[in-house]
Amino acid sequence: MNSAALKTRYSGDFAKSLEMADQPEWLKDLRTRAFSYFEGNGFPTPENEEWKYTNVSSFAGDEWTIETDSKQEFSAFVHEESKDNVLVFLNGRFSQELSRCEGLGDAVALGFGDALADEKYSDILRTKLGTLIENETNGFIALNTAFIQDGAFIFLPKNTKIDPPVQLLFMTDDGSVAFPRILIVAEAFSEATFIETYSRASESRYLTNAVIEVSLADEAKIKHFRVQRESHEAFHIGATGAEVEKGSVYDSTNINLGAKVSRHEIAVRFNAKGGEVFVDGLYMLGEDQHHDTHSLIDHRVPNCVSHQTYKGIVDGKAHAVFNGKIFVRENASGTDGYQSNKNLLLSNDARVDTKPQLEIFNDDVKCAHGATVGQLEDEELFYLLSRGIRESLARNLLTYGFAEEVINKIDVESVKAKLDEAVLNRLNAQFLSK
Repeated sequence: MNSAALKTRYSGDFAKSLEMADQPEWLKDLRTRAFSYFEGNGFPTPENEEWKYTNVSSFAGDEWTIETDSKQEFSAFVHEESKDNVLVFLNGRFSQELSRCEGLGDAVALGFGDALADEKYSDILRTKLGTLIENETNGFIALNTAFIQDGAFIFLPKNTKIDPPVQLLFMTDDGSVAFPRILIVAEAFSEATFIETYSRASESRYLTNAVIEVSLADEAKIKHFRVQRESHEAFHIGATGAEVEKGSVYDSTNINLGAKVSRHEIAVRFNAKGGEVFVDGLYMLGEDQHHDTHSLIDHRVPNCVSHQTYKGIVDGKAHAVFNGKIFVRENASGTDGYQSNKNLLLSNDARVDTKPQLEIFNDDVKCAHGATVGQLEDEELFYLLSRGIRESLARNLLTYGFAEEVINKIDVESVKAKLDEAVLNRLNAQFLSK
């Protein structure tokens, strides 16, 4: 399908969804402006520097169906710790009926429709929605914004602490495109853990295009675990935007194991002194998988701290891309920023393109970055072999040990256990096939 036909098809879907939507004018205007950007720019291509290594032509032009209903069975993917706090999204649409929110306490989880009907929450949505992610970053984000319909709004009032983690569970039907949209607003001194889970019931072909915005007020603390285990025939494009205020802490861990082609963009900005951010991740790829991570940590104000550790394990003919930037503005003195990207290649055909960046406009800072791409250390392997450990097991142990630093950050036991199992099973399968 050519570009003009693609835009025409989405134009019809967009016009229909806008006409049927019972939404305030400000939201319809936001959606319309986003779609105008998409019509003018389309999907990104490798000619765009930010997409130099990720070509989306293999799926962006497909005639995906925008489904409203789904009968997928999702209960097997609900984590034990979050069984009373799970928000279910089928084909990108939030289902209040299928979700369970008994453990939220004073916090609120509503569909956009219900939130917009409440004057208090409607004002928050109007103030925050679409402000933590630049809708004109690329065509995928613009298209997600254009199709904002049954999203979810999560609100943590001041001093609220949610003890059980909150799971956001996403599943998409074969042949469908999903546009999930989430807004999380945490008021001062609130605390919560979120598990963002993308799963599949079968190895089907579909497209997920997800956007999540997270706003932390003074002294708020949010842990955010993002686990992408889509079908290996599917395609996944995700974006996360967060803002951090005085003394607040945003701790993000991103795990990417699934999808044929996937990309995750994360942008975090400091709005007040004393904030702290962790943006860590692990990608594990095999066969012909492709994953792209783009991150931006924006130090706008003085005396904030950012940590970033990303690790990649790449096998087969897979291709990983990492582009991370720490941006220190002119008045952001006292910035402490660290960034690391380490990659382990398990085959001669595996490929990694890594580009950690520091862009600094202030002399009173402490910043460091680095990147490595290599194979298992011969000395470490020899040590294990000399202790009588067979070679396949020794390689598994060393490879898992490489990933362990990131996986161990996840302090929700059932999530960590499933990741351990997934990683070890894939390593066994990879080494047995060689």
